[in-house]
Amino acid sequence: MLSGVNTRATGWTEVGPGCFARRYPSFDVTVGVVVGADGLLVVDTRGSLGEADELRADLVALSSAPVRWVVDTHWHFDHCFGNARFTEAAIYGHETVPEMLATEAEAVRASLAERSPEWAREMGELVVVPPSRTFSSVAVVDLGDRQVELVHPGRGHTAGDVAARVPDADVVYVGDLIEESGPPMYGEDSFPLEWPATLDLLTGLLTERTAVVPGHGAVVDRAFAQAQRIEVSNVAETVRHLAAEGVPVDKALDAGEWPYPRESLAHAVRRGYEHLGSTGAGRRSLPLLPP
Repeated sequence: MLSGVNTRATGWTEVGPGCFARRYPSFDVTVGVVVGADGLLVVDTRGSLGEADELRADLVALSSAPVRWVVDTHWHFDHCFGNARFTEAAIYGHETVPEMLATEAEAVRASLAERSPEWAREMGELVVVPPSRTFSSVAVVDLGDRQVELVHPGRGHTAGDVAARVPDADVVYVGDLIEESGPPMYGEDSFPLEWPATLDLLTGLLTERTAVVPGHGAVVDRAFAQAQRIEVSNVAETVRHLAAEGVPVDKALDAGEWPYPRESLAHAVRRGYEHLGSTGAGRRSLPLLPP
């Protein structure tokens, strides 16, 4: 492992022995690196080929070791559209990620191309590379002198969220299952009702001293993760309650009391109602007997 790294000079933060994080302004993505005897493991590759090139240059400042492994914490573009710059590595991801990229990446690419001429050029050059090593629940990556455990704790931010745990350093890279720089992001592919149980399993991997590296924002700890789990649970229970009370889905945001700004929860409500099979059209009573 590396020792005596001048993290101030390199821009990386050492969050545990041989474990690093770097926060990038673009989409406020936090990338991880685990250093092993046989090479580097990179957690997430950023959102374009240009951003991945910047990451590769920053990796050289950290270590001359080759990148041997990549972990995609989920399929979203800001975490894996840089994969094509790391094809020499074994790229790990959940088994749902290749299909999601196959069905959704083109629409995401088109949307990003509308941001600016620079992004249009980036998306024109993009090659979408899915993980080459997929798994359903757990996998272990041997770095030569240490192991990294990959865990899919359940559905939440997406169907294929992955956390990377480094047991000997007590560091866990959690992707967007935990966010520090803003509320958890509920998107069109999120699972708001399952997210609390997923965080129950995830927080069970943490100790009081664990460095928890989120997909966006600064490094946090178990207490932060547990507090966010309570908030995510409050969202799920509020959706369940409103649906059970017959509140229409289009009125639920205004009717509920939420731990996060309403504007960040539209997908949480819609997806929650969808997963409950409810439109909030009114309460039903059983048995349904004629008058």
